[in-house]
Amino acid sequence: MNLIEKMNSFKAGWVDVGFVKVAVFAATLLIAKLWEPILSLDWYWYLIIWIIAAIKPFVSFVKWWREVSSN
Repeated sequence: MNLIEKMNSFKAGWVDVGFVKVAVFAATLLIAKLWEPILSLDWYWYLIIWIIAAIKPFVSFVKWWREVSSN
């Protein structure tokens, strides 16, 4: 079994997912603290980045929901 197959078979628990969220939040705060010009962007840039980043998880959720509701 190669590395890609092993990564695809990994199932993270809810504690792992929670820690990943905290780590990403802390890294984001660190970047904002160390590179202050990023905080000078207008509010709509953050909204655009958020929407772009949310598209893939939302599409995956909708596909999963359709699969679950059809069974």
